[in-house]
Amino acid sequence: MALEWDSKSDRLLLIGTADGGIKAWNADAKRVVCDLKGTTEFTSVLDLKCSPVEPIFVSAAASTRPGSVYFGKLGYASLTVWNMRAWKSMTVLPLGEDPPAITSLCFNHNGKLLAAAATDGMIHMFDMSAGLQITGWPAHDSAISSVLFGSDETSIFSLGEDGKMFEWSLQNQGRVLWSRNCNRFCNLQSDMMYKQEMALDGNGNRLLISSNSLRAPIYQVVRGMGGGMRTLPHSASITTVDWHPTLPIFLTGSADQSVRVTSIL
Repeated sequence: MALEWDSKSDRLLLIGTADGGIKAWNADAKRVVCDLKGTTEFTSVLDLKCSPVEPIFVSAAASTRPGSVYFGKLGYASLTVWNMRAWKSMTVLPLGEDPPAITSLCFNHNGKLLAAAATDGMIHMFDMSAGLQITGWPAHDSAISSVLFGSDETSIFSLGEDGKMFEWSLQNQGRVLWSRNCNRFCNLQSDMMYKQEMALDGNGNRLLISSNSLRAPIYQVVRGMGGGMRTLPHSASITTVDWHPTLPIFLTGSADQSVRVTSIL
């Protein structure tokens, strides 16, 4: 299941369902205000992202197949652009024939670029004005769990199923600016039924990773800032993470059904 708040409002929550549909939940009215039906082919919504500027969002859906692990169940991809005023699909972004599932999406600050990460290790970049893919490159030897634009948007971060993290230059495509291996926290070859997540703080200095352990790592991505740190422990694996947009405060959610908000001041 995928969740995404409307970037222009704190009242509307988009929810991707297990049958390929998308529900829009109004937090003030406490009810579903729109129920978009999926297709019989693409029954799993893997990610949802709202444009920071336009009243649109993009859904990454996938077909499914028998499998025991998260990525092993995913088949082919579909990327659909939706209008949030008319609540109708606008277009399907081109991915080629029988494209591997898209697992993670990210808009840049003005909504003109969309990054999409796939199970074959590729990062695809779309020009949203034209609705076309403008570039792409092989970033990992395994499926990609999460992708994020850097704070100055001259780079993009990717986290692979194998636990390898890279910061890629967008000015010199294919050049790695920074890398780490966090595979001891990201054992996705197990029977885990969810993907790893990462979150970048508002200054672009710290990268927080969800964890198969009781603590989650926080990496320094700026040279000269010293070593990293770990979060306070939960009693089960940490399945979701996020940062406050402006303050040094982060959130961790755990499989033990607890949520912790932590300040690092």
